[in-house]
Amino acid sequence: FEYADGGTLFLDEVGDMPMSTQIKLLRVLEEHRITRVGDNKSVKVNVRLLSATNRPLEEMVAEGTFRNDLYYRLNIVTVHLPALRERPDDVIPLMDHFRKLFIKRHGKPPCNFTPAVTRRFYGYQWPGNIRQLRNFVETMVVLDTDGSLDVNDLPPELSQDSDFSTDLPRGSHSLAVAAESQL
Repeated sequence: FEYADGGTLFLDEVGDMPMSTQIKLLRVLEEHRITRVGDNKSVKVNVRLLSATNRPLEEMVAEGTFRNDLYYRLNIVTVHLPALRERPDDVIPLMDHFRKLFIKRHGKPPCNFTPAVTRRFYGYQWPGNIRQLRNFVETMVVLDTDGSLDVNDLPPELSQDSDFSTDLPRGSHSLAVAAESQL
């Protein structure tokens, strides 16, 4: 909180926060003061707080596992972002974004997804959400040796003989192929 003074602090997975930490967080939000570990003087802080969770906070409040007062303190503006499996049309642009990012970050030569890989990514349910997609793409780019990210390069979760016959959205194959010309 002290480092974020005058700015914004992002707290991820607030639904996993233990009750003892919830109490401390609520105190900071109400008093705008923190006390450093080992100190007995409080320090004033002015922090805008953003928080995220994939947990059902309303249910947790009803069950008594998340503080009601903290819930209402945090729940000023809610932005619901659906899971990646609920917005499959985002998969292909994200694949392309991460492919370019990791080619640059790891100093790799240009490489592209084959239509078969694009189809598998598009048809996958993504239980790990965007982080999983990001990690899959990074692994494939880092380990690529031939400039073609094909089914042989897929992580085990996607290389199984599951039904990935999902039709791609119109224009997505051309997006995957057009990526070649952009590199």
